[in-house]
Amino acid sequence: MLSTADFKKGLVIQLDGVPCMVLDVAFQSPTARGANTMVKTRYRNLLTSQVLERTFRSGDKVDEADFERHKGQFLYADNDRGIFMDMETFEQFEMDEPAFSTISPYLLDGTELTLGLFQGRLVTTELPLIVELTVAETAPVIRHATATSETKDAVLETGLKLKVPPYLETGQRIKVDTRDGRFISRA
Repeated sequence: MLSTADFKKGLVIQLDGVPCMVLDVAFQSPTARGANTMVKTRYRNLLTSQVLERTFRSGDKVDEADFERHKGQFLYADNDRGIFMDMETFEQFEMDEPAFSTISPYLLDGTELTLGLFQGRLVTTELPLIVELTVAETAPVIRHATATSETKDAVLETGLKLKVPPYLETGQRIKVDTRDGRFISRA
């Protein structure tokens, strides 16, 4: 059992039998004497990806989820599903369409990432902050282009579409931020 004093960002707790990752915690002291401190939390249901809020009283107890993080690797995409492997046990896991479609533009076969397992079932993946991908298609190089606010559209080898500086050519490798899908630099 965990107390609300143990709450911190990234902690995985179990609410109503479901694993939930704490996204934000705020402690609020009441103005009335003798009242309990309130702990406001924002958390993500790891099974449905829904973001919810809940307020606890100071000292409330919650269950710690049977949640483990393992080093993993993306093996391949099978239609709308992704197949991942645990690097420690070599066990394979499958991720279905809704969750896989959000991360698939950043994955190449062999990409290493962190797998989140709840009761032996894959529920989350944590991508590296930066991935290197190849530009598959973009407009020709614009001569005398500088790295100013001008950008052009590009399609990467995984199908990800993003804005890149005008000096990039097809076939070049670039670094992409996986949090917001933006160009960082040449690789």
